[in-house]
Amino acid sequence: MDDAFTLLRQVADLLPGDAAAECGMTVEDAREAIELQEWEMVLDLLIEIAEVHPVPLALWDTLAEAARQMMLDRSRRRCEWHGWEVRHGTVRARLTLLGADEGGRRSAFSGDGQLSPLWDIGGRAADGQREVRIARLWVECVQDLGPGETADVRLAPLSPEQWRHLKPGDVITMHEGRPAVGTATVIEVRPPRA
Repeated sequence: MDDAFTLLRQVADLLPGDAAAECGMTVEDAREAIELQEWEMVLDLLIEIAEVHPVPLALWDTLAEAARQMMLDRSRRRCEWHGWEVRHGTVRARLTLLGADEGGRRSAFSGDGQLSPLWDIGGRAADGQREVRIARLWVECVQDLGPGETADVRLAPLSPEQWRHLKPGDVITMHEGRPAVGTATVIEVRPPRA
């Protein structure tokens, strides 16, 4: 197994030369950071570039391994998350949590894919009762999400095929018991790419 630094060099060589992150930094910037041995910056930049440009599953696996070797657990989970999305697709939504005074959560949660709440996505059981589905939750652009806050999220459903009917504009609700603790409006439903 190659070391993390070799893996990062390999990823930089595999990305298209004109690939850039949303912030405007490019693969060439990553190569310059490699020369300066700014490894954590290199990893973050390669992840950001790969998030913008569709990349194969193997690239996410390589980035996850580099992050694991560098003991950057959140970055590793982020790469594993994107690998899961390549295999299974994803649902992106704008989530607003209810405040504690509205019956919502009393504290913030870490948005790094470890929370797996229940979601009402419009399904009904045979007896007519509402069905809820499980999906892990990744919060984009912030580390934690607290009561009354709003953020874009990515959902990794336990059974992705049961979520394929959703479309942008659909409203779904997040539950951690009864009643709902948040409401989300679907932004995008991406099919698997693997």
